[in-house]
Amino acid sequence: MSYYQGLQAETVAFRGYNDDQGEAYYARPLRAGRFPGIVVIHHLPGWDEWIMEVVRKFAHHGFAAISPHLYFREGPGSPDDVGARVRAAGGVADAQVVGDIAGAMAYLRGEANANGKIGVIGFCSGGRHAYLAACTLSGFGAIVDCWGGNVIVDNPNDLNAKRHIAPIDLTAKLGCPLLGIFGNDDANPTADQVNRTEAVLKRLGKTYEFHRYDGAGHAFFNNTRDAYRPEQAMDGWHKVLAFLNRHLAAPAASVAAE
Repeated sequence: MSYYQGLQAETVAFRGYNDDQGEAYYARPLRAGRFPGIVVIHHLPGWDEWIMEVVRKFAHHGFAAISPHLYFREGPGSPDDVGARVRAAGGVADAQVVGDIAGAMAYLRGEANANGKIGVIGFCSGGRHAYLAACTLSGFGAIVDCWGGNVIVDNPNDLNAKRHIAPIDLTAKLGCPLLGIFGNDDANPTADQVNRTEAVLKRLGKTYEFHRYDGAGHAFFNNTRDAYRPEQAMDGWHKVLAFLNRHLAAPAASVAAE
């Protein structure tokens, strides 16, 4: 099988929270067959070029991947401008995000090439959203949390009407294996918060694996940022793809990171 297969990538419409119609970026392999699905939850800066590259990366490796634009209700503009407006408004409500993730799952399930198994991966705030969704929605076969901050909330004042519960408090409802990828130099989540999250998963008997990287902080997969750490990112991508292939029964494909 060729390492460099054709894929199709495009912006599509999907129905999210409250049946609102929004945009999502969708990519799939062009070869015949049925593929596992991946919902890609974007980071706090927004639905940007790097997230599109991640979606295409998954398609290259044999997944049908979709990233819902969680900020589409804020109107047009560059990812930086839209993201700034969202942050100024205090972020997006958890219920709205979970509804949009459910809509993205439904989109994947409705595609003729679906094999019936779907995972979710999130980065930064998207890691928190992925954790929250996997504890709230049924039907995920695997979750990957990449440095999701605020899974644990140490200051109760950080909870509000939009985010009224810490995802860690929903861990008992987690029904699929979890992979965590973290940088030991990160400030959110801190190494201590990662350890405490692991302790809860272990206490509740959840299936999980955590990988921590020295010399890396937040967003170390992102090659558009100064935080990018190529060696750690390559190893992390190997682990992400191997984990998702194992739990979602992806077709045989290379798991080598580009």
